[in-house]
Amino acid sequence: MTYNQLDLNLLENYLTNIGKEVLEKMLALYCQQSDVYLADIEKALNAEDQEQWQEHCHKMKGASGSAGLLQVHALLVTMEKSTDEQDLKKEKLEELQGLNKKAIAMYKQWLLDNN
Repeated sequence: MTYNQLDLNLLENYLTNIGKEVLEKMLALYCQQSDVYLADIEKALNAEDQEQWQEHCHKMKGASGSAGLLQVHALLVTMEKSTDEQDLKKEKLEELQGLNKKAIAMYKQWLLDNN
């Protein structure tokens, strides 16, 4: 299986240095936090609040980067600075939600494969 959404160098370094159990906890925490971040980004979108949009995208960008989710992180880099119309932001948010689910599933599979 190819793990094109994951920063394998980072994750393998984590695995070596902190162990699988801590990695599993990190992923669980990321899953909880990403739900909060996505809800906050959606609230900012609905409120048409550019400052909050940027702030919440920035927070999730950092979390996804630390978790080694390359494509989620890359999308958030562009979303954070986006001043697009609401419709385009809504499309990006929907893309982010789907990408985040895929990346989390891929991360879980990577953990299983690295027993």
